[in-house]
Amino acid sequence: MRIPAALLLLLALATVACRPKRQVAEVVRELPPRTADKLLERLTAQRLEGVRYYSAKAEVDITGPDGHKGFKATIRSVLDSAAWVSVSPALGIEVARVLLTPDSLKLVDKLNDQYWVGDTAQARLRFGLQPGLGLFQKALFGLPIGLDPQEKYKADREEGQYTLTSKEKKRFRRAAEDLAPDDTLANDRDMNEQRLERTLRRAEKRDAVVYRYWIEPDSFLVTRVLITDLARDQQADVRYLHRTVVNGHALPDHISLSLSDSTKLVTGTLQLDRIGIDGPLQLNFRIPEKFAPMP
Repeated sequence: MRIPAALLLLLALATVACRPKRQVAEVVRELPPRTADKLLERLTAQRLEGVRYYSAKAEVDITGPDGHKGFKATIRSVLDSAAWVSVSPALGIEVARVLLTPDSLKLVDKLNDQYWVGDTAQARLRFGLQPGLGLFQKALFGLPIGLDPQEKYKADREEGQYTLTSKEKKRFRRAAEDLAPDDTLANDRDMNEQRLERTLRRAEKRDAVVYRYWIEPDSFLVTRVLITDLARDQQADVRYLHRTVVNGHALPDHISLSLSDSTKLVTGTLQLDRIGIDGPLQLNFRIPEKFAPMP
């Protein structure tokens, strides 16, 4: 796996799904019931008002079909505008740089003197992944990706945390759970293969996507987001494993990503350090004249 391709996996939270190992809590405490409306109210209140900039140093480990790749990166982000990532795997020498905007991607591969420029739809055709700026930025801030305050959700409790699931039809919620290897619904019987296939065909007609959130019961911060795109048989799982306080905001400094579709599986972790939310930030991007387009 070449470093530029591996780097794109960090920016593609909307296009592939996850296959994480199940994490079992040692002690599960009994939680009082909470309504979906109350949980939704607590989640929507966690917007980082006034926070526009983000910067950090990152230790990145990614494992995919082509093997394992570890590297260091510098991340800079301006909310709703752009994300800039510079990769320096050894001796502080930059080997790749990426600039992602809401609708475009620019990539420089300094190891091979090559570059690529195009929109995000073209990026999906070229690399098999479609980067998503909004989802990437929300993951950096530890926010509930894809949450829609206008939608209806179903509340539940699981292994010492609250859960909130988008209120798709019951058979779609069951299919989403069955696609995940850590099937955790209590007293649930998995669909047989034929019924699951029929449900996925119906989901394709509806373009059904199921969102599920795990919520820490004291702070009401999100600890995990599972997105299941039933129409395309894809999932995306983001886990905020640890947070640190930056200027009064609890931001993730350890993020686990497990991304896959029906043909590929990619897992990764980000260990983040020197996190800052001050600006402005420089997002310099220049393509050297001698560089050639990627084939």
